[in-house]
Amino acid sequence: MHVAAILKFKGKNVVTARPDAKIAEIVRKLRDERIGVLVISEDDIKVLGIISERDIVGALADHGLDLLDMRVDELMTREVSTCVPTDWTGQLMAKMTARRFRHLPVIENGALCGILSIGDMVIVQLDEIESERNWLRVYVSGA
Repeated sequence: MHVAAILKFKGKNVVTARPDAKIAEIVRKLRDERIGVLVISEDDIKVLGIISERDIVGALADHGLDLLDMRVDELMTREVSTCVPTDWTGQLMAKMTARRFRHLPVIENGALCGILSIGDMVIVQLDEIESERNWLRVYVSGA
């Protein structure tokens, strides 16, 4: 399945934060939105970085409560893997698993247009397996 098909189903909304935001604000936003990652952008178009719950927990171990006053651009991951709407989910799932990250911003014509999670990929894979199982059941029964 292509990334575009997933975005059509789940939507293209991406929660972003500015690079000058304080980590305390990021933590609240993650909680309020019930998400595990924020894309960092000044204009909601260009991806400057990404910050996840995992990044924050690691920084908490290193900086203690001082972390809450730090800016997101001090902690964010700057080298962000991305994908495009025409990418196949199977390849992306393998990439995400191998590199051990759970979120992948989607870029189209240079602009942020969605985000995929490993959970999105699992749902797609399970749906494909169920469809194949149903097709095989019909085929074997001769119906």
